[in-house]
Amino acid sequence: MVNVIIEVSKYLLVLLMALYTYWNFSYFRFREEWQQNRVCGRQDAAMFLMHFVAYVVLYLKSEDERVVLFYIAQVIFFGVYLGLYRLFYRKMSRILVNNMCMLLTIGFIILTRLSFEKAVRQFVIVAAAALVTWIIPFILDRAWQLARIPWVYGSLGLGLLILVWIVGNNSFGAQLSLSIAGFQFQPSEFVKISFVFFVAAMFYRSTDFKTIAVTTAMAAAHVLVLVLSKDLGSALIFFLTYLTMLFVATTNWLYLGTGLAGGCVASVLAYALFSHVRVRVTAWSNPWADIDNQGYQITQSLFAIGTGGWFGMGLYQGMPYKIPVVEKDFVFAAISEELGGVFAICVLLVCLGCFLQFMMLAARMEAMFYKLIAFGLGMVYGTQVLLTAGGVTKFIPSTGVTLPFVSYGGSSILSTFIVFAVIQGLYILKRDDEEDYE
Repeated sequence: MVNVIIEVSKYLLVLLMALYTYWNFSYFRFREEWQQNRVCGRQDAAMFLMHFVAYVVLYLKSEDERVVLFYIAQVIFFGVYLGLYRLFYRKMSRILVNNMCMLLTIGFIILTRLSFEKAVRQFVIVAAAALVTWIIPFILDRAWQLARIPWVYGSLGLGLLILVWIVGNNSFGAQLSLSIAGFQFQPSEFVKISFVFFVAAMFYRSTDFKTIAVTTAMAAAHVLVLVLSKDLGSALIFFLTYLTMLFVATTNWLYLGTGLAGGCVASVLAYALFSHVRVRVTAWSNPWADIDNQGYQITQSLFAIGTGGWFGMGLYQGMPYKIPVVEKDFVFAAISEELGGVFAICVLLVCLGCFLQFMMLAARMEAMFYKLIAFGLGMVYGTQVLLTAGGVTKFIPSTGVTLPFVSYGGSSILSTFIVFAVIQGLYILKRDDEEDYE
């Protein structure tokens, strides 16, 4: 009987995820707020039903009563979070909050299947992050002074990256984290945000050649320290984010072309100078040549994706644990194997929906400081999703980047909560301006 339930559930999970994704994009067809709220209500129903079905299967397979208590705790959290957000921030982007909760739900489901203990730790981090970032939209709506301190953002961020390079903890050959009072955190996750604020504040002041040269030098210093720390994924995110923010601020195609050419030259030099870069490229270009060593992670990921097919093996029916650090960098492969290719594509489409909302907000903002913040944070988020999915599917070399809100990791969760809270603050600010204008 349990096997029948699992077989039926995997199709139901795919259907609910597909419906949610459809409503995610159909939302933009409507202009009236009551119509948009109706779509968001349908999304909520699909999300909670999918959550329930998944945890029924997780309980039946694990026979662990803690799973039931964990499920109830999540339902209470999501209900309270959605309700309080709507109560205190009436002008919020409701669909963006829905997408946050959906991605968190998927993360909890797959982490509970992989490791119950890690799923519980993730839940505690999520609850704390939600509480800590709750005030950000309120602050952003009232603090124009944020544009006046660019060098605070730049120097603090660069200082943290240098500290990691010097005394950071080594993880899989890269220096990524710092330990304080027994807790580990990854500063680069937060420096992404301070970096965007630094660039936005500098270009808000001026876009003359001197300012661009100084800002470019500071940005290059960030990227160089990350390369020296062997944090290649973050280095690429910083580079692409700065280059696109520079183009938006100046609309100068020469800067964009020169930056891309410089990035290509830097990539060739990095390949020649750093052995860890050559290892990543070799494992990507032909993982089958060294399947037991350098190519093991990517080949296991491809096996998992291929085994899952379009509709997945079903929860607890696959073998995602064969992929090293599957709960972090390669969680997308675990989703593809047990929940299916259709489900995994829908996850990416939900992420794409978030990215498009960031870009639409950036296009609507009139103040250059806010416009660049929205655009820069959108590029950080979109690039991170692209690097994660691309590395798992062998589209690009693996960069060790997590999937926001889905992968296991406290620093990633907290920093992504901050990013989405800032965007909510900008969205509320824009709606206030539009109402004042009317």
